[in-house]
Amino acid sequence: MSQNLRAWTIACLGILAIGGAVISDASAQSLERFYKVKGLRIVVGSGAGGGYDTYTRAFGRHYTNHLPGNPRIVVQNMPGASGIRATNWVYNKAPKDGSVIMATYQSLIDENLLGNRKVKFDVKKLGWLGSIGKTHHLCVSWKARSKITNIKQAIGKELTVSATGRSGNSATVPLLLNQSVGTKFKVIAGYSTTGSRLALERGEVDVICGLGYSTLKASNPDWFIKKRVNVIAQIALTRHKEFPNVPNAMELVSASDKKVYQFFGVAQQMGRPYTAPPGLAPDRLKALRVGFNNTVKDKAFLKDMGRLRLSVDPLTGQEMEALIEKLYQYSPDVLDRVGKLLGVAKKERIFACKKFSKRPKKCKKKKKKKKKKKS
Repeated sequence: MSQNLRAWTIACLGILAIGGAVISDASAQSLERFYKVKGLRIVVGSGAGGGYDTYTRAFGRHYTNHLPGNPRIVVQNMPGASGIRATNWVYNKAPKDGSVIMATYQSLIDENLLGNRKVKFDVKKLGWLGSIGKTHHLCVSWKARSKITNIKQAIGKELTVSATGRSGNSATVPLLLNQSVGTKFKVIAGYSTTGSRLALERGEVDVICGLGYSTLKASNPDWFIKKRVNVIAQIALTRHKEFPNVPNAMELVSASDKKVYQFFGVAQQMGRPYTAPPGLAPDRLKALRVGFNNTVKDKAFLKDMGRLRLSVDPLTGQEMEALIEKLYQYSPDVLDRVGKLLGVAKKERIFACKKFSKRPKKCKKKKKKKKKKKS
């Protein structure tokens, strides 16, 4: 290569490097300006006061510090159908520009895979940012009133259970236990998140089931500190270290049903996931993911979560995608068994909170549809 050609090549490479740096800098400035002007909205698929809401409000206070432009973050609650309503909206109607993300339910991944007709989204196309922590589901009774101290004592006895919706874990878990373990839980659906827990305290129901330990520990710490509840069962891949003597539902079911619980256990590992709508520009999805990863490692965030008694055991967006792929690799036989078990469970009668509760104000209120004005 001649000296002139070599010099020309070096000059071109230098120009390209400078050009790339300029483009990169312009992109960073563009992101900073976008988020400073637009802000960020985090949609939560549950009502105020629940675990997802509490986690998200704490997360939002620190997430802004790790995003370009330090945007103003607004949390919007959009309860309905155990998170399906909110996820449908984010997937189909939310702006696809990075200004909206959501805290979604890990159970929705199961619903998508199993063909729930209300689901209008594809979990594999969502822009997964990560998860703050894994969930570990419990069933508890009120110690002062209940003689039921473990799940084996509940087999064959009709016990009432409060639930927020018909497709969320608070309804699905007790109904699955009915089919696989032999309990006779009578599900009362339609409570608000807070109302569901109050129903147990005031003796309106016998048990609450399928709620995450991290949620209960944060919202009702005295239940565990003052030992006001009996933890009668846990539903997870393994026993929780704080409840080594409490039966795990997986230990009580048949070999075929054990695979069903393993399927749900994989979803439980996703815990409290955050996602963006599909179709985001790569630089905006990357900014949201990097910001998420930095937030969950932030000492100020971890201190805040400790103060709120909220556990942190994060996953990255890539790890979320790997878990979703793992669920999609389950054999048709296992998925068929899951579908049949859930199908039978959901045919059980679920009672309406407003007809059952002595305090119907604690039940969810149905929004009245506005009548269109005739032109």
